[in-house]
Amino acid sequence: MTTFRKSSVIALAALLLLPSWAGASAPQAQQQRGGQQAAAQSRVAVVIDDFGNKMKGTEEMFKLPVPVTAAVMPFMPTSRQDAEQAHKLGLDVIVHMPMEPNQGKPEWLGPGAIRASMSDAEVRQAVEKAIAEVPHAVGMNNHMGSKITADERIMRVVLAVCKEKGLFFLDSRTTFKTVIPRVGAELGVPVLSNDIFLDDVYTASHVSGQIVKLRKLAREKNDCITIGHVGVPGLITSAAVRSAAASMPQSRFVRLTELLPASAEEKLVLPHA
Repeated sequence: MTTFRKSSVIALAALLLLPSWAGASAPQAQQQRGGQQAAAQSRVAVVIDDFGNKMKGTEEMFKLPVPVTAAVMPFMPTSRQDAEQAHKLGLDVIVHMPMEPNQGKPEWLGPGAIRASMSDAEVRQAVEKAIAEVPHAVGMNNHMGSKITADERIMRVVLAVCKEKGLFFLDSRTTFKTVIPRVGAELGVPVLSNDIFLDDVYTASHVSGQIVKLRKLAREKNDCITIGHVGVPGLITSAAVRSAAASMPQSRFVRLTELLPASAEEKLVLPHA
């Protein structure tokens, strides 16, 4: 369980507010007491995009029996509220940075988006403002962004700001042409990559099929990252994650920061340290 560096009274109050996954009564905590069995478990990080706009499934995601990482869109009606709630629950918070795609409706981007027509200075300003709008953020990922994440000039600016602010970057991998892993390595920015989207099609049957694929990935890999969403698929996705948590004893669901290499954690200012 996360150790809060506060007085014992405040710490006790905080413990009472934590979800079941943070306590010894959680099913996965029981699995972890299995010694060698726990050591063999793969780790799965569930990232939920699009917090910040009172979207369907928001509360359901916060009540899941396993930790999720809250990717919060900046400049939205409940951006700060959702970030604060996630932080109080002991969850990781990251900035869900709107970035221009190759295709898609402009209105899907949301305010404060990075566009290919921007100068370096404009990109820097947009990133700095977005980070300031999402309290407790320890990282960033891209909202849409198939055009921007393939643009080396722009991503150098984005990742440079992340490095200055002590943030890692999660590449949502909306394009196979992404430059993020290479540029991040050159700049010394910790980079993680999405393995599978849970709800890129908004149907229960598709999400269930993606959970099956997630199980397979978790068996094949030590670490696995999956992205879902609040909004249209929010209730479907939250129910699917709840079901997966109960049916994947070989995997341990973790915060996204737990998948960062130790050397990266030393460079970041993490709220759970």
